[in-house]
Amino acid sequence: MNLVELTSIDDPALDVYMRLTEAQLRNRLEPEKGIFIAESPKVIARALDAGMTPISLLMERTHLEECATLIEHCGDVPVYTGPSQMLEELTGFKLTRGVLCAMRRPQLPSVEELLADTRRVAVLEGIVDHTNVGAIFRSAAALGVDAVLVTPTCCDPLYRRAVRVSMGTVFQIPWTRIGESLHDWPQAGLKQLNELGFKTAAFALTDDSVSLKDPPLNAEEKLAMVFGTEGDGLSRKTIAGCDYTVRIPMAHGVDSLNVAAASAVVFWQLCG
Repeated sequence: MNLVELTSIDDPALDVYMRLTEAQLRNRLEPEKGIFIAESPKVIARALDAGMTPISLLMERTHLEECATLIEHCGDVPVYTGPSQMLEELTGFKLTRGVLCAMRRPQLPSVEELLADTRRVAVLEGIVDHTNVGAIFRSAAALGVDAVLVTPTCCDPLYRRAVRVSMGTVFQIPWTRIGESLHDWPQAGLKQLNELGFKTAAFALTDDSVSLKDPPLNAEEKLAMVFGTEGDGLSRKTIAGCDYTVRIPMAHGVDSLNVAAASAVVFWQLCG
């Protein structure tokens, strides 16, 4: 165990946990140097099982013994530790289950590589709430989605809160970005999905939408399920460009569900 006892919160090695913003951690200009933070033993273990590369661990001294197997799995990376009070001062909050892990960001596959041999794909357009993104990934993992695509305006699935809410399933469901700039979505992205053999289904409240139980929709061999941002939903261009516009049947005058809840209903119906 490469144990490093903390004597000061000013140690530069601790910048990743305290002083760098999520954007700085992501380091989009040099993705091979990008970093993300995973929290809690279960989430970190899932990341390691998925092949993520650890850089360092930060944990309360009282958790060293119970996390011995996790530490061993991380190899010879530094394990920074100290009393709870110091670590709370360092991170600004009580450590989740007493442990954080800084990890290298993985190299994302191309859309073509990701979608090979897949049937059901979720596409997240401009979803900016990290809690919703994490919840969608968790539902996708539980309900049989093969892969997830995020558009250029969607928030980062490896943002700390998204990873935490997903309970580490963001490491279990293959994902990548569809396009790098605003010009790549929706026209180019939807065209690419069609060329790869996918029909596209926009989930939106329109007068000409079909029911989620629509037989032709359910019978599609390859389907990309497109979900829009909180509040405004999908853009008009996206809805117009999709093969289907789909509505979840509602009762009691309710017009819509939160996007995370809606995605779970859709996955249950279409991915079984």
